[in-house]
Amino acid sequence: MKRGAGRSRSRSAARLAAVQALYQQEMEGTPLARLLDEFHRHRLGATIEDVEYTDAEVDFFDDVVRGAEARREEIDAAITKRLTSGWNLPRLDRPMRAILRAGTYELIARADVPTATIISEYVDVADAFYDKRETGFVNGLLDSVAKDVRV
Repeated sequence: MKRGAGRSRSRSAARLAAVQALYQQEMEGTPLARLLDEFHRHRLGATIEDVEYTDAEVDFFDDVVRGAEARREEIDAAITKRLTSGWNLPRLDRPMRAILRAGTYELIARADVPTATIISEYVDVADAFYDKRETGFVNGLLDSVAKDVRV
């Protein structure tokens, strides 16, 4: 296996886990340190109900979760700016908010990751939860954010 393929899979797993962590944090209000610890000890690379989860790049997972939470106001403003008239962030369901927050965080703060990779990865995450219409929404919104925050 090529070195890049393993890293790509571990980053994909980190992104999915980050979305799950952000969702859980919003649902339960779990303090960030406890949430990260729970994911480190019980979820990342674990086997749950006979399903083995890919090892996630822990530092990358931590950065996305911590960064999305720390910069939530800025991220939410960037997302809200791109919603059509009559829509606001609370109107989106929690999994969609978590996907958009994680993707927007990466676009804003992770210049080391190519724009196309970020958008594609979060469209893939959305595809695990939603139908084509919603994945198209994720694609369009993150693309719009990218045009503003990346030169």
